[in-house]
Amino acid sequence: MHGVRILLVCTGNTCRSPMAEALLRNLVQETGQAHEVRSAGVSTVDGLPVSEYAVAALREMEIEHCGASRAINAETVAWADLILTMTAGHKRSLLERYPQVVDKSHTLKEYVEDDAEVLGHIAELEGLYTDLHMKQALGGQLSDSERARLLQLERSIPSFDVADPFGGSREQYRMTAKQIKDALDKLVRKIRSTSFDQK
Repeated sequence: MHGVRILLVCTGNTCRSPMAEALLRNLVQETGQAHEVRSAGVSTVDGLPVSEYAVAALREMEIEHCGASRAINAETVAWADLILTMTAGHKRSLLERYPQVVDKSHTLKEYVEDDAEVLGHIAELEGLYTDLHMKQALGGQLSDSERARLLQLERSIPSFDVADPFGGSREQYRMTAKQIKDALDKLVRKIRSTSFDQK
């Protein structure tokens, strides 16, 4: 079986996405899957060292990380079958630069969400946003009831952002690593049952 090429994205590629890359590589190895994993930052330069606390949090989980930051580029996004960002802001930033990757880009936590009610709300909200953009393009607006529903849905959907530990304590890095690991456990299970169009 051909593995899935997975790109993990955060801001500087020195905290969250390198932790996610190392954790996912380890999980892939443990489960005998053949996926390739990379990480990159939407606002960074190549070659910055990974945060000392990120490396320490990984080491506590018996995982080593080697490497330095990488800035996202067209070659990397084209390489990926699946792009998972740490926050909705990263996803927006990515899609502003590479709108062609919309179908394979998600926030990590949104992609692995398995609560049917939450998924239904997300689908309904995306439909309302599509309607809003269409109506605005034609000089129209959502009705009062549609606008009220949109706001209600926005409030009901949990945040899919992975907390940024940058500048925080070692404990904050530990908590972020755990949050990422929990999502990646779900990801590995989901990928097993998902068919990807291979290039």
